[in-house]
Amino acid sequence: LPTTILDCADPDSVAETFKAANVDASGIAGFAYCAGSIVLKPVKRCTLAEFRAASDLNVLSAVEALKALEKPLKKNSGSAVLFSTVAVQQGLANHAIVSAAKGAIEGLTRALAAEYAASGLRVNCVAPSISESAMAEPMLGKEAMAAALAKAHPLGRVGAPDDLAACAAYLLSADSSWVTGQVIGVDGGRAAVA
Repeated sequence: LPTTILDCADPDSVAETFKAANVDASGIAGFAYCAGSIVLKPVKRCTLAEFRAASDLNVLSAVEALKALEKPLKKNSGSAVLFSTVAVQQGLANHAIVSAAKGAIEGLTRALAAEYAASGLRVNCVAPSISESAMAEPMLGKEAMAAALAKAHPLGRVGAPDDLAACAAYLLSADSSWVTGQVIGVDGGRAAVA
């Protein structure tokens, strides 16, 4: 398939981009929606616009992409993988915006898993803790903060992109053909044993 750049912060743009792409998507059997955002601050300083923007990026654009790919994913008994955050299950201060958006992703994962199960389309979710990325660089780029964040994880480090990619690859593969509706923590043990 050709590469197409779209603005995941605008759900209408996502829908229009898929409609205008004019490509044969009939062979698509896997889809991963890896968009995310981090806005960390006390809820009293959060604006409704920030909550709406997080919802547009994290939830509504994922919905539009899945709607556009539903037919081939169902036809091919495929798999869809969404991304959440450890903050939904653990509850972390100053994470209201991202937790609200990613909590919706976890609910969407389970609802779509139920909706699509009869067709063979599986829907699962990866829930990482902080991992090395451009998005996390403002925090991980500060040595003292990076060390403190690593120490907050039982395994003593922050995540690496390959940690998340390996879980997503498993969920997209035939090896996970009996797995659907799951939210899998890839968080260095933070949610379960921290």
